[in-house]
Amino acid sequence: MHDLSKFRKHPEGTRAGFSARNVAFDVNDLLDRDERRRHLIQQVDTLKARRNEAGKKIGELKKSGDNADEIIGAMGQVSDEIETIDAELNGLHTGIQADLLGLPNLPHKSVLAGRDETENAVERTWGEPRNFDFKILDHVDVGAALRIIDPERAAKVSGARFPTQFGAGAALERALAAFMIDLAQDEGSYLEVFTPFLVLPESMESSGQLPKFAEESFFIEKDSLYLIPTSEVPLVNLHRGEILDEEDLPIRYCAHTPCFRREAGSYGKDTRGMIRVHQFNKCELVWHTTPEASYEALEILVTDAERVLQRLELPYQVVSLCTGDLGFAAAKTYDIEVWLPSQQRYREISSCSNCEDFQARRAKIRYRPRKGKKLRFVHTLNGSGLAIGRTIVALLENYQEANGTVTIPDALRPYMNGLERIVPLKRPGA
Repeated sequence: MHDLSKFRKHPEGTRAGFSARNVAFDVNDLLDRDERRRHLIQQVDTLKARRNEAGKKIGELKKSGDNADEIIGAMGQVSDEIETIDAELNGLHTGIQADLLGLPNLPHKSVLAGRDETENAVERTWGEPRNFDFKILDHVDVGAALRIIDPERAAKVSGARFPTQFGAGAALERALAAFMIDLAQDEGSYLEVFTPFLVLPESMESSGQLPKFAEESFFIEKDSLYLIPTSEVPLVNLHRGEILDEEDLPIRYCAHTPCFRREAGSYGKDTRGMIRVHQFNKCELVWHTTPEASYEALEILVTDAERVLQRLELPYQVVSLCTGDLGFAAAKTYDIEVWLPSQQRYREISSCSNCEDFQARRAKIRYRPRKGKKLRFVHTLNGSGLAIGRTIVALLENYQEANGTVTIPDALRPYMNGLERIVPLKRPGA
């Protein structure tokens, strides 16, 4: 949600920000409607004050036995005028709110101007891609040869683009989740949270998922609940409508949850394997902090996500997104992209964003500063630490061996009961 007062104070900057995000929106029209709304509020407040005073006068006249018909008649006209103005105000308010809910966050001044992902900037790389002396297989073929990934059986149960893993493939999901959460708690000072997987529409709206991403979401109409697309949604909404104390900030949460996305409009993009599916597990990192500290927090958040890949010894790069590639709620975003040998390129495995007060305004999350009495909105940040399915993809591809096995990286072995290598599994039921 946007602060309209900032639009009024900085109309040129607002227009430039939306233009940089490739959003065609008539800011002048919005400000004209807002001006009309504020004028009508003053007008109707004056009329209501007159009506209240007249009501007192009518009471006094009736009490003293005097005739109040003239005042009553005049106030009838005032009431009709108030009703007309209130109807216009409701229409203006509804339209303005709909516009504000549909508009993306404005980019931070440090974000590079650009049209799309081709104009993003690589900030740094870590690790060296491995040189293979045998034919590289992608994760689907590696998983099939090991019999630990079976999309055909998943499709039998749920249809296309749902995961099913067996043996070490299933164990990797559980092991990576525990590994990532332990890192977040032990070295990032995050508090682990177990969240609901179904949320109210207002939780989706507060976090910026609605109305923009309604078509991407799974909705249970009978209960008016949404399956979460990411645990960012419940984690942000834990403090919806609250006033926090600055002494309690920053608040850092981590959660491991399934995520559900319809992926509407993907039209065959990345539908092979586990890169783009309807259900996947993810470890999410969410911050609530002060405006002054939020951009330092963003750098820390990225480092926390990078730590996972470094411990797993997976090569990656950190990319700063340009204005044309920012997510809806983000003011600034870094993507972390892991190296996939089968594609000979880096692919996104984490996205870390500072949403500033965009979500907090929607969710009405404020804090009481140590100095001063005026309440302020918190800044919220979120990042994947990491997407587990894509981490499995990277592990299977980067650690595959010529004999068809897959080596387990040292850091993960304690979470895999000491297993050092994944070997072919007997067929399920065999």
